[in-house]
Amino acid sequence: MTPDKHLDSLRTHWKANKSFPSMAKLADVLGLASSGGVFKVLGRLVDQGYLERVDGRIAPTKKFFALPVLGTVRAGLPQPESQDAGNELVGVEDFLVRHPDRTVFCRAKGDSMRDAGILNNDMLVVERNTPTKEGDIVVAVVDNELTVKRLFSDVKHGGWQLQPANPDFTVIRATSSLEVLGVVVGVFRRFDR
Repeated sequence: MTPDKHLDSLRTHWKANKSFPSMAKLADVLGLASSGGVFKVLGRLVDQGYLERVDGRIAPTKKFFALPVLGTVRAGLPQPESQDAGNELVGVEDFLVRHPDRTVFCRAKGDSMRDAGILNNDMLVVERNTPTKEGDIVVAVVDNELTVKRLFSDVKHGGWQLQPANPDFTVIRATSSLEVLGVVVGVFRRFDR
């Protein structure tokens, strides 16, 4: 088993248990016969920055949760495979979340924002307490109802309007109140099979 396979085994165990087992049980997780082999693998992963020692135990670092980037893949015609594939590591949270203290996730419902790339059941990355500008995609409470739309000034009626990104839906204008909860800074989805 290569060190990457050991790391994969530890990641799989962490995903299922949110912790590492005792040192004695780590041999089974890593597929090793001796505790000496376990210490050698853990030492290497500590040296590589995937694990750290905290109060006599091992703990994952941010790098532990980062995954290799296969490279850039063209959505059009095929391209030669990159020789640098897998050299870069990216943590999804690090990629999507700039301000952890102000960031929340919201699940999108419906297809009024499909032309902006937001589909039903997508998870939105929303930064709260962020200044808004014309055209931002925002999560807002309009007349006590929550929605996600593009924010534009309403020159004709005054104030602001919320525009969908789907021609089948109409512009929303607040009749009593409009509060922007945050700006959508990212979106992610899972393709269930």
